[in-house]
Amino acid sequence: MSSLAGRLLTLFAGVLGAAGVALAAIAAHRVQDPSLATAAHLLVMQAAAVLGVVAVATRCTRPLAWTIAGVLLLAGAALFAGDITLRAFTGNRLFPMAAPTGGSTMIAGWLMVAVASVLELRDRG
Repeated sequence: MSSLAGRLLTLFAGVLGAAGVALAAIAAHRVQDPSLATAAHLLVMQAAAVLGVVAVATRCTRPLAWTIAGVLLLAGAALFAGDITLRAFTGNRLFPMAAPTGGSTMIAGWLMVAVASVLELRDRG
């Protein structure tokens, strides 16, 4: 992983993690919508996972695979949580099927983590 990619993924992970904590506070104290708590948890979990991906990627032979995994995780979390949050506050959606698309993107990110791991095992095996 290039140092720029690592820094950008870390930056966006920090922003999404902070947004997740803020959203959790709003869900607990202001807006009584359980979907907000779900969105908040997913943001924080994916942000933490991306920090782990960046850490692993710095020691691996297939940095592009790890970078793709991190991007998918962050993009999926932002899309999912963004749609859920917008619906909770305004009743509108980002676009039809935005939350399911974000969820599918996160799943793809986790599968890419598995693929990157298999590639590393093959390279070292």
